[in-house]
Amino acid sequence: MVRFENVGLRYGGGPEILSDISFDLEPGSFHFLTGPSGAGKTSLLSLILMSIRPTRGLVSIFDEDVSSLHNRDLALLRGRVGIVFQEFRLLDHLSTFENVALPLRVTGRPFREYRDDVVELLKWVGLGDRMHILPPVLSGGEKQRAAIARAVIGQPELLLADEPTGNVDPQLARRLMRLFLELNKLGTTIVVATHDTSLMDQFEAPRMVLNDRRLNIYQ
Repeated sequence: MVRFENVGLRYGGGPEILSDISFDLEPGSFHFLTGPSGAGKTSLLSLILMSIRPTRGLVSIFDEDVSSLHNRDLALLRGRVGIVFQEFRLLDHLSTFENVALPLRVTGRPFREYRDDVVELLKWVGLGDRMHILPPVLSGGEKQRAAIARAVIGQPELLLADEPTGNVDPQLARRLMRLFLELNKLGTTIVVATHDTSLMDQFEAPRMVLNDRRLNIYQ
């Protein structure tokens, strides 16, 4: 699903922020990504998302060498990836329902086919009574839940979540993690970036730990 071989990343002429990163993510696996602030977790997720390219080394996603692909081909591969950003990236002119349904709508699925799925998911994440509200009216936690719902509604092959529980209480955080785990059981490969060690301790999953520009994986 994902392969990194001796990957290095720097921005401009600055020093490398990631050095000699090598790992494989098997299809259907679940990993936490953690490390101190500034260690490069968001940059690593961006490399997996193919929104940036490595300075050196091999990044292969879905058996495709990212460095050799044209932008159009990269966009097609990104369509197979769900992403939960720290900054939510909801569209303010669309309702909560419309934001969550967007990944299905852009694939051309008829409204009648996805309406019930979107409504059910919004109820599950506690937004059943907020589905017709615009994002500027939502709280930070509600925006986070909407962003997660949007990322998982299409059952992507690969899901990347950057601090997905950072704006919700511990009880809801566990519930959202269960949603990720259910999606994982259906075959989605998942990487969850988090600082929350107490949350990670509640689930048995390998930890990808970034520190001092390098990555170690602990089973």
